[in-house]
Amino acid sequence: MEFRLLHEDSSTKARTGMIFTPRGSFNTPVFMPVGTQGTVKAMSPEELREIGIKIILCNTYHLYLRPGWEVIKKLGGLHRFINWQYPILTDSGGYQIFSISSLQKTLEEGVMFRSHIDGTSHFLTPEKIIDIQLALDSDIMMVLDECCPYPVSYTSAKEALNKTINWAKRSRAYYRGEKAVFGILQGGTFKELRKIAAEELIELDFDGYAIGGLSVGEPYDLRFEIISFTNQFLPRQKPRYLMGVGTPREILDGIEEGIDMFDCAMPTRIARTGTVFTWNGRVNIRNARYKDDESPLDPLCSCYTCRNYTRAYIRHLIWAREILGMRLTTYHNLYFLADLTQKARQAIERNEFKSFKNRVFENFKDFENQEVNNV
Repeated sequence: MEFRLLHEDSSTKARTGMIFTPRGSFNTPVFMPVGTQGTVKAMSPEELREIGIKIILCNTYHLYLRPGWEVIKKLGGLHRFINWQYPILTDSGGYQIFSISSLQKTLEEGVMFRSHIDGTSHFLTPEKIIDIQLALDSDIMMVLDECCPYPVSYTSAKEALNKTINWAKRSRAYYRGEKAVFGILQGGTFKELRKIAAEELIELDFDGYAIGGLSVGEPYDLRFEIISFTNQFLPRQKPRYLMGVGTPREILDGIEEGIDMFDCAMPTRIARTGTVFTWNGRVNIRNARYKDDESPLDPLCSCYTCRNYTRAYIRHLIWAREILGMRLTTYHNLYFLADLTQKARQAIERNEFKSFKNRVFENFKDFENQEVNNV
């Protein structure tokens, strides 16, 4: 994998770049749709390509448990299995192990846990996580890490960070090959620990660096204070990935701080219940005001959904729980984020990112703090 830094904005830390992999290249900043189980929910690979998406994220934990990495390897790897020809980033599954599985024990050697599917016991080491991702044949692999909740004590955050650093060292010692491997910085909201994480992982010379352990309940301003603080220690010539973040506001604020890559399941999850992004704010299409609205979801959007369907029809589909409604809203939200990041890249190239972001925020309601309209 090669990261090529193309342009840095003159008034912010925003930057554009391009990541090259054997399966293709993609521009940064980029939002990666989440295909946890090997599918971006409600979307076909053809539709993702139509939108212009060049990289997706799949989850090692979920694919390890079902259908099993052996099955996927036998059938030719993850790309062939899901009919996706472009790059795939596989998350190590550390977050899922610590959040949705029944955790038994965290050891220096690895993590012992019970499957959330059938209760079976499993033990994963940093080396095993790499082996699974190699079997999946992903293009960008993530190391095993321990993600802390919020709030967390300094002592607990330090213990988790020490394990994460140790696991990163073992992962790097175990594999240095053609596949790209990203290190993950933990440390909670403690700046001292974030600095230690950056310094230790930079020594291991990973292909890229992910900021993990945020967007877990901490205040918004504190989140970006930590991001800004952490980024100053990361190598300029390596991609920076902010994990689990995907609202338009977060993406633009992250880009301003020099983040190159984002992922989040939220945009597709809220789409399936009728909430969509527009250039004028968040729209809850289930609201009664759209019952006979003949306008598109977003008059400023040129996606397939907005070119062909009305708010009234999509509202009807969502209320009727029709699959088509979920597909149309999901398509729109992914198109919106692809369009948002493309426009952000163009603004950076013109050294106008700050004014671009301000214009977007003037029109785009702060939907993170906006209550969903009563239906």
